[in-house]
Amino acid sequence: MGRIKGTLVKRTTRDLMELYPDSWTSDFEKNKSPLKKIMPALQKKMRNSIAGFIARKKKRELKNKK
Repeated sequence: MGRIKGTLVKRTTRDLMELYPDSWTSDFEKNKSPLKKIMPALQKKMRNSIAGFIARKKKRELKNKK
């Protein structure tokens, strides 16, 4: 079983992916830097959680396209 993400993480991820669709990849490390520029006041733990969730969603998108 995986860890459950909070609604704040899910909502923020969905909004960011709609606003900046070309900024995200399936790599966690590459997602952290644009997230830091877009939302600089975000706490490190929340930023990492959102970056990881974005990476996970992008991986699912790529898998579903094949």
